[in-house]
Amino acid sequence: MKALMITSLLGPEALAVQDVPEPTPKTQQTIVRVGAGGLNFADFMTSKGGYPGTPPPPLIAGREFAGLEEATGRRVMGYVQWGAFAEKAAAYPNLLWQIPEKWTDEQAAAFPVNYFTAYLGYWQAGMTHPRSDGGTHRVLIHAVAGGVGTAAVQIGRLLGVETYGTSSSDEKLARVKELGLEHGINYKRNNYEEVVKNLTRGEGVDAVFEMLGGEHTARSLRCLRDFGKVIQYGTATGKPPQLDLRAMYAKSASVQGLWLTYLSQKPAIMEPAWQQLSRWARDGKLTPQIGHALPLERAIEAYKLLEDGKNYGKVVLKIAS
Repeated sequence: MKALMITSLLGPEALAVQDVPEPTPKTQQTIVRVGAGGLNFADFMTSKGGYPGTPPPPLIAGREFAGLEEATGRRVMGYVQWGAFAEKAAAYPNLLWQIPEKWTDEQAAAFPVNYFTAYLGYWQAGMTHPRSDGGTHRVLIHAVAGGVGTAAVQIGRLLGVETYGTSSSDEKLARVKELGLEHGINYKRNNYEEVVKNLTRGEGVDAVFEMLGGEHTARSLRCLRDFGKVIQYGTATGKPPQLDLRAMYAKSASVQGLWLTYLSQKPAIMEPAWQQLSRWARDGKLTPQIGHALPLERAIEAYKLLEDGKNYGKVVLKIAS
């Protein structure tokens, strides 16, 4: 079969489409004929050896896909650690979900990582239920025009959360505002700490969805209200998160990690999340945002869109011939 191989851990340039043997399923695994794969920043990090637990190359890239389950004929979307960007993938049934009826494979491939991450971010922040004092939850979403960001805006709207989001361009912010973003912040023109402080009259937000790392973790802590949480789900800058302990002490604030690789192994967490997400999807309330859909042969170009921050929403690879 055709697959996108990580031939060495030297970045996107070391990717190559090659012919490889079809996967041999392990016990309880099932085979899916893949139509499309969803590209995540974690895939870019994997190509450079910067993702925890990456096996030595060569290995098949990709952790998110959509296609047809061979044993049942069901249209499914799924999540694996490696091996998604190939014509066939082996997956465990607990990490396969039925594709909503009207969605394309490309839309479905843009769903699992982004929407589970966004929903579980709200869950970890205690924002899937109304505030006990009757007030409105507020969230600051970094990289709001990306895959997780656009998912978080849609979910936030459904949960009644007031959304603030940072991005590098007014054009991207305008597109996300169409999804329900209430306060867009162009971080190249404005200091997002100051904007959040002014917009909330000095109170701050209940949570920040943070995937940049470095100084942004400390800055995000300073954007919080009392007892707020920074939900740290990535380090796109490649720098370890910095903490502002003074801000943590002053506000009784915290930083909580979110790693879907870990949470995906816990059915007691994933199943309730899926029940809610699937209801919203079935009712037409969630729409995966696809900025680019490129053939597998243009994978290097796709990876570089993520590396350069030029993507809106999800970058998808079309795999079925």
